[in-house]
Amino acid sequence: MFWAQLFPSFGSLSFLGDFFLAAGEPWLWPSAVAAALDNIRVPKGFHSPAPGVFIHESASISQSASIVGPALLGAESKIGHCALLRGNCIVGSGCAIGSCCELKNCILFDGAKAAHLNYIGDSLLGPDSHLGAGAVLSNLRLDGKPVRIHLPTESVSTGLRKLGAMLGAGSQVGCNAVLQPGTILGRGAMVYPTVAFGGYLADCAVAAKN
Repeated sequence: MFWAQLFPSFGSLSFLGDFFLAAGEPWLWPSAVAAALDNIRVPKGFHSPAPGVFIHESASISQSASIVGPALLGAESKIGHCALLRGNCIVGSGCAIGSCCELKNCILFDGAKAAHLNYIGDSLLGPDSHLGAGAVLSNLRLDGKPVRIHLPTESVSTGLRKLGAMLGAGSQVGCNAVLQPGTILGRGAMVYPTVAFGGYLADCAVAAKN
C-alpha cells in the first residue's frame, strides 16, 4: 500500500498505531492527535509536567522552549532554544527540533529532524526525514479552498482547509525551501534549497531549480 511505503513503521510510536490507522487516511492523523493522547495509555518512562503533556525521561528540552499540550516527546529527542510546540504534537524517539522552530498539529516519526527556524503545521514527518534551516511546510491555500493532494495515480480533495506536507521515510528538504499545502514526498526524495515545491515527488526523486 502507498501509505505503508511512506511510513513503513510506527517505531516507538507503535502504541499509537492502531488509533491512527482507525482515524482514516494519513492526512486526517494530525487532527486526531488530541484524541489519541487523551484516550491511550502512555508507556512507562514518560512523565507529565503539565496536563496533556507527556515527556520521556531521556528527552532534552531547552529552558527557553515552550510546550503546549496536548503533546508527547519521545525518548532521546531534543527541543532547542525558543522552539514552540503549540498543541497537538507527537514527537517520536531520536528526533531533533532546533532553535526557533514552531510546530502544531503534527506527528514526527522516529529520527525526524527539523534543523531550526522551521514551521511544521498539520504535517507528518516520516522516519529519519530532515528539514534544513528555514524550510517551511505551508498549510493554507491563498484562496482558502480545501487542500488537494496528488497521489501517484489520482488527485484527491481532502476537504481540509489546512494541511501541510507528508514526508516519506528518509526524505530531505533543503534550507529555505517551501512545500506547498498537501505536498507528498516519497521515501528518500529530496527538495533542493530555496525551491518552492508542490504536489507529489516520487521515491528518491529530486526537485531542483530549472
